[in-house]
Order: sequence, then structure tokens, then C-alpha cells
Amino acid sequence: MVIFNKTNSAISSTLNYFKEDTRFEGEICFLIETQQIIGVGFGLDLTHAKIQNHLKSKGLPWERAKSFDGSAVLGDFVPFDGEFQKLSMKLYINNKLIQFATHELMMYKPEIMIEEIQSFMCLEDGDIIMSGTPKGVGTYDLGDSFKGQIFNANELLVESSWVVA
Repeated sequence: MVIFNKTNSAISSTLNYFKEDTRFEGEICFLIETQQIIGVGFGLDLTHAKIQNHLKSKGLPWERAKSFDGSAVLGDFVPFDGEFQKLSMKLYINNKLIQFATHELMMYKPEIMIEEIQSFMCLEDGDIIMSGTPKGVGTYDLGDSFKGQIFNANELLVESSWVVA
């Protein structure tokens, strides 16, 4: 499992346009309290693709490509104590479905992510785990509208929207 950290300056509630090579990745995000998941929300993990590819080719860490200011765009979180197996997410860009994923498609399930992270560091209240990315990653342009949704079975739990500025 590849794990990387986002700095506090990476966290944003707005979606900014950076460079033409900046990719979006829609993800189910988990809010932590007392080392447990207490809530879910939708987030966008932004990546500078050219920088990441260069760093990967050299075997270097990805922070410059993954943890720049504004690279963790987070929406609202809602309480969640249900079954993770019933979670799914959708991401629309300009009203077109771009990403869709269910718990079944997650490479690493939430319980496994928490166990792995806690094997080398503590989770603190307010920490957020971004779950990983389903197919459909791409770039975006100024003015694009994003809408991310998290579902529990067929019930919409939370929806977040952004327009690229």
C-alpha cells in the first residue's frame, strides 16, 4: 500500500486551476476520531502529473507532486457508523459521470488502511484518510464544475460541489 501525507496547507475547500498537467482523483474520505472512522466525505486528491512521473522515475518521494498547497480539496463530512461494504462514490464534471466506485472496487478496504497506517504512526482526532482512486482520473480546466457524491447503499449521504477558479 502506498501511503503519503498531505500537509495542512494542502487542505482546501476550493478547487483552483494550477497547471495543465494537474490531475484530479475523486475519493471517499474518512474522518478519524479516537482512532476510528466516525464520518465520510468526498475529496479530490490533486496531483502534478509531470512532477510525479519524474519523481517516480528516480525512485523519489512524491510530496512535491501530491502535497502542494491546495492539493487536498475536501467537501463536507457527515457522521457514519454504517457498513463500509455499502459505500459508493460518484464524481461528475460538467454534469457528466466521470468516476464511479463501490466498496467492492477498493483495492484496500477502510479497516485495512487504518491497520496499515497505525502500524507506523498514530491517527489523531481530525485526521482524514483519502481512500484511493477509481478509474477516470484526468485533467481539468478553468470553469469546470465538479460534483462529488457519497452513497450508503442507494441513499445519498453527502454531496460536495466546486467550480474551478
